[in-house]
Formats: sequence, C-alpha cells, structure tokens
Amino acid sequence: MRYYLYAFIVLLVDQTTKWLVASRLAIGEARPVIGEFFQITSHRNKGAAFGILQNQRWFFIVVTLVVVIGIVWYMGKMKREGKKLVCFALSLLLGGALGNFIDRLLFGEVVDFLQFRFQFNWFGKAVDYTYPIFNVADSAIVIGVALIFIDSLLNWKKERRV
Repeated sequence: MRYYLYAFIVLLVDQTTKWLVASRLAIGEARPVIGEFFQITSHRNKGAAFGILQNQRWFFIVVTLVVVIGIVWYMGKMKREGKKLVCFALSLLLGGALGNFIDRLLFGEVVDFLQFRFQFNWFGKAVDYTYPIFNVADSAIVIGVALIFIDSLLNWKKERRV
C-alpha cells in the first residue's frame, strides 16, 4: 500500500507544479531560478520525450493504460517477492505515467517547465546546450528506470558471486 502512496505523492506534486506553471506563466514565459542555468519555462508538449511523435494523443493514452496495468501487476509480484527497491522504482514510474496521462487525457498536451542550459568551454570551443524542457512526472520516470537498472546490476552482481 505504501508504494501506491509514493505514486500518489509523485502524482500530486506533478499535477500541482503543472497547475502552478500553467496558471501563472504564459506559454514561453521563463523565470530564472539559478541564472540562465536553471529556469522555470512554461512549455506544452503534444508528443513524447524530446518532442517526438507529436499529436499522437490517443496512441499515448492507450499505451499508458497498458503500461499502468503492467506496472500495477508487476509491483504486486515484486512486493510478494520482497523487492523493495524495484517496488519503489515502479511507484515512481506509476506516479509519473499517471501525471502525464492526466495531462494528455484532459488537455491533449503535457505541461513542461523545468529547463536547464549548459554553457561551458570544451577544448577551447564554447558549448551552449539547452536540454529539452521536462516536468516532475518525467523526472520520476527517469529516476524509476535508473533505480530498476541499478537493482538489475546489484542482482547480477549477487548472482555472479553464487
């Protein structure tokens, strides 16, 4: 049950931050948090990560429903096996998937707002790169996937010792 609470917390934080951005900033408006490095920038995305598959709303809705059902099923299986890290990771995936699902279902687009810009010199050449704008749900999904990967490596290492 606690893993569903974690997913709900991710969903709540995601939806609250999206609402704050959508209701207080015009699309394209930016507010610096740490100079030009980190800004809150109001953006909408009708596609997936990095803006791919634009205007495929129903595809994402169907895929997300299948993914959510799979996550819930697998989380139950992992909980019975006592896999706490995987269950926590799946709760992050669930909360993130539901956060972006709600946006797509209700509005046909996802509210993104976290923007990072990297400026540095690389072997004497100036580099100026702005990472694609994302949101709390995206962050939870990435962290969840990273935790599943870490758990897989730890299990692989443990199995090699045996």
